[in-house]
Amino acid sequence: MQTNELLDKIFRGARSQNGWLPTPVPDSKLRELYDLMKFGPTSVNCSPARLVFVRTEEGREKLRPALAPGNVEKTMAAPVVAIVGYDTRFYEQLPDLFPHNPAVKAWFEGDEKVDFANTTAFRNGTLQGGYLIAAARALGLDCGPMSGFNNQAIDQAFFAGTSIRSNFICGLGHGDPEKVFARSPRLSFEQACQLA
Repeated sequence: MQTNELLDKIFRGARSQNGWLPTPVPDSKLRELYDLMKFGPTSVNCSPARLVFVRTEEGREKLRPALAPGNVEKTMAAPVVAIVGYDTRFYEQLPDLFPHNPAVKAWFEGDEKVDFANTTAFRNGTLQGGYLIAAARALGLDCGPMSGFNNQAIDQAFFAGTSIRSNFICGLGHGDPEKVFARSPRLSFEQACQLA
């Protein structure tokens, strides 16, 4: 695939989906997706993202009460819904993930460092959520990311008793082109950027 084709597939031609075709996404594709997105960079390789791929009726029914009313239909229709979370105790894995600095875990441990650890987890987990979307599109999947849901309800349903918190959710599958909205405007370089 040529560079422009790939950029179109991931960015310029890709659209946030509002409806889905009933084409299943096999578990092997979800593994391939994770095995690609995990290579995106994070601070000290902290890799705090934690994912739940909701694909069963039981999982959907756990998810349903947390959704904003306007998001229920499209979310329930998605072949897979990824709950993109982040582990606030990500640093427990750092001895394995960042082995050349044995002291790195201590940067985040302790009551006085909770805010720093939480900020690091949220920031880098969000980065990884972006990598998830780019990787999914590169693999031929469409995405429908959204934040119209109750985080506390999702955390209770899927992450109770853990140090994982939800960030956003993202439908994955093959979008229904009939349900895609017209592309909204984007800010120009001059509106969004400065050269210093």
